[in-house]
Amino acid sequence: MAEPVMGNIPWEERPKGSTELVWRSARNPILTSSAVPGARSVFNSAVAPFGNGFAGVFRCDNSAWMMNLHRGFSPDGVRWSVDPQPITWICEDEEIARLEYRYDPRVVWMDDRYHITWCNGYHGPTIGVGYTFDFARFYQGENAFLPYNRNGVLFPRKIHGNYAMLSRPSDRGHTPFGDIFYSESPDLVHWGRHRFVMAPAPGWQSTKVGPGPAPLETDEGWLLFYHGVITQCNGFVYSMGAALLDRDEPWKVLFRTRSTLLTPHADYERSGDTPNVVFPCGLLQEGPTGRLAIYYGAADTVIGLAFAHLEEILDFVKRDGA
Repeated sequence: MAEPVMGNIPWEERPKGSTELVWRSARNPILTSSAVPGARSVFNSAVAPFGNGFAGVFRCDNSAWMMNLHRGFSPDGVRWSVDPQPITWICEDEEIARLEYRYDPRVVWMDDRYHITWCNGYHGPTIGVGYTFDFARFYQGENAFLPYNRNGVLFPRKIHGNYAMLSRPSDRGHTPFGDIFYSESPDLVHWGRHRFVMAPAPGWQSTKVGPGPAPLETDEGWLLFYHGVITQCNGFVYSMGAALLDRDEPWKVLFRTRSTLLTPHADYERSGDTPNVVFPCGLLQEGPTGRLAIYYGAADTVIGLAFAHLEEILDFVKRDGA
């Protein structure tokens, strides 16, 4: 299967007079539960170029608060049609296929298929791994790790001849800690060569950190958008920052932002099932222009879209980085 060609990604110019490096879409939130029959919330979802438009894997929580993954399609990356029925996975092992919950997917094109990772319930949260060629039939493989783990994110190409993944070991609940680790696998089944990447840091990322969309390869290293969490009097606050990782040894952090790139400010980010959350999961890049479109969950309720210029982000990460 040929690599999908990236068409025009969704884009809005930076608002006049604004100096923000990352700015929100004027159409936010771009997707709410009203667009998906039976859903009470749609958030923390991933997208990819597909055909003449875009496809995605969406986290939809239903009226029973069951968490599951749905497919969706869009002609422009903004207007989405999401299947009201959850994805049916083809899996050879009934033990792995049994549904507890599925949420917070990431999608990356590699080899000849779209690889999907998500937080998969198997006696606690772990990393589910699957793929699709066409967003019609979906195949589920082995879980990557033992419980407890979240935020499994594949790199878009092999490193040292192996598949590579970032993840954040966790616990059963709303983890009050969290470092990012790197792992490699020859076959997406057996994982090892685990390396520490980064830990929480003072300020907005002092409680835990976790990888966001698939890292973006640049001449200067892997650009990683990630979420950081601080514990305030009324609970967690999730914001977005960025780091630059070494291209050959991605567990080595070259630069990392001290400041946030996006933090809860809009009403739909501050009010919802989980207030004060900005959680990046999806990223589109328009290569020739350096335009970036970032998809993020807002307040664990809706999906927001933000924009940035790649070179501006790289410059800021190096200037602001610690």
